Amino acid sequence: MSNREKLKNLVLDVFLLDESEFRFDLLREDIGTWDSLGTVSLAVGIQDVFGHHLSPAEATSLASVADIVAILRARGVDFPDA
Repeated sequence: MSNREKLKNLVLDVFLLDESEFRFDLLREDIGTWDSLGTVSLAVGIQDVFGHHLSPAEATSLASVADIVAILRARGVDFPDA
């Protein structure tokens, strides 16, 4: 499974979204279930799926799916065309 698919599945699972709702340009405010608990769940999921820990500051600064991609890319995770 590609990293794009892994992230998509993680976001769908954490925020209880339908697959048709997912886009890599989704903003935090587009996701009604992205609250503080969702942020913690997302950070734990990133650790589990990608093996990269987010600091509390990084986790709370996330404002979009693209921000997640940027952090993971900066840590060497390959995200072609995301």
